[in-house]
Amino acid sequence: MNADKEKWILLIILSIIWGSSFILIKKSLEHFTPYQVGALRVLIAGIILMPIAISKYKLFPKKHLKWLLLAAFTGNFIPMFLFPIAETEVSSSIAGIINSMMPIFVIIVGALIWKFQTTKPQIVGTLISFTGVCLLAFGGDGEGGKFKLIPILLLLLATLCYAVSTTTVKSKLMEVSSTVLSAFVFAFVLFLPSLIALIFTGFFSTFSLDENNLTGLMFVSLLSIFGTGLAMMMNYRLLKVSSPLFASTVTLLMPIVAIVWGFLDGDRLSVMQFVGAGIIIAGLIFLRTKPNVIKK
Repeated sequence: MNADKEKWILLIILSIIWGSSFILIKKSLEHFTPYQVGALRVLIAGIILMPIAISKYKLFPKKHLKWLLLAAFTGNFIPMFLFPIAETEVSSSIAGIINSMMPIFVIIVGALIWKFQTTKPQIVGTLISFTGVCLLAFGGDGEGGKFKLIPILLLLLATLCYAVSTTTVKSKLMEVSSTVLSAFVFAFVLFLPSLIALIFTGFFSTFSLDENNLTGLMFVSLLSIFGTGLAMMMNYRLLKVSSPLFASTVTLLMPIVAIVWGFLDGDRLSVMQFVGAGIIIAGLIFLRTKPNVIKK
């Protein structure tokens, strides 16, 4: 499969997986605290990927350890706590729209830190799609239009962390395969911190095998296996066959998936939300063109 086709397939699949993560976070929060959801999400991914990490330990990029730590904590640890904390006060629509600002942060972080080059169509396409996300998130009824400063700031910080991680991986860690990199991140780097965090939340002293906890564990496990472990493998692969900006545009499609989940759950879609979805797709079309690059 050529790289151009592969990157679009990965983009769509990741959009579906990560777009479904918001409802899984909400369901998980009905059973566990935000800190427990974040720690469990990372810990379960680490347990599942541990065999791969152990079998490939000789490939551990020791010379790039500082970059691996930076990418791991900014992309796969800090945001895992910030999103559940914020979603105790805001809707998944608000979380989706803030998360969709990642391409904008990628442009900023990439230009300031890594001196990435950006094309005019990429910038225009990103801004067009972001406009569509705004219409999609705020075009419906309910709590989509409520504004709460603290959770919004937490979501912005999480999105900035994602941008830092994405650009770091593209710049410093592309020599490691996507599967092995994901295994190292969750099994070697983040396993112990997530375990410690879970201990401090009192999870092990209060957890019991009752229906409530088992149901919650099921939601977190789905979130961890698909929305964390598998998705990060695919995301690292997407970074290999595309640019950080293109990879980050997955966040522009995720709100569409979140809205579809809401529709399946009984929510009604407004005309404005349909328009917003169309604008998002139109903006992504700009990313297919390859004109001259803006020099940084």
